[in-house]
Amino acid sequence: MLRLSGITKTYPTPQGPLRVLDSVDLELAAGESLALMGESGSGKSTLLHLAAGLDLPDSGSVELDGQRLSALSEPARASLRRHRLGLVFQQFHLVPSLSVRDNLTLQARLAGRDDRAWTDHLLARLGLDGLDDRYPEQLSGGQQQRLAIGRALAPRPQLLLADEPTGNLDEAVADQVLALLQTLIDESGCALLVVTHSTRVAAPMGRRLRLARGRLLEPGR
Repeated sequence: MLRLSGITKTYPTPQGPLRVLDSVDLELAAGESLALMGESGSGKSTLLHLAAGLDLPDSGSVELDGQRLSALSEPARASLRRHRLGLVFQQFHLVPSLSVRDNLTLQARLAGRDDRAWTDHLLARLGLDGLDDRYPEQLSGGQQQRLAIGRALAPRPQLLLADEPTGNLDEAVADQVLALLQTLIDESGCALLVVTHSTRVAAPMGRRLRLARGRLLEPGR
């Protein structure tokens, strides 16, 4: 589903070039879950942005379902994201002027995959049924994050990329959201790549890797 081969990414700094990713190789199969761990500034979010085609590597290749992202135009990469990827960020990025239902179905409508039965199922599983007509500001933080996860899953993506998806939540609510995320991933059958610094978030994932000094390592190394 996702293959990163020989990925290198360098950013200019006042002290000189900073290589945040150094010949990184990573594969993620359909239906697999992977936690990418590391300290702040280790390059986790950079790798996630490259996987989504939001940025391009200096060298190496990113392939999504066999398509090399650097060979696509920006509009083509945007179309690929719309139809095959779900994105969940630490900031919820909900549309304040849209209701819960309209926020949930936004990505699905853009992808031409608005499925009323799946939407109703998601609302129920997210604990948001009966709140269809409310607006994001009327929801708790945990409800807003659940809504953001549901919005990403509404188009039935093949791959879900999540960047610190419970970072703004307290521990108890974070555990609830994480359990729900795992359940919905199992129900939808998509692959999951989670970027996190939390061992708690990483624990239930099928695989765990640590990013340090630009390289991917097994946990504990």
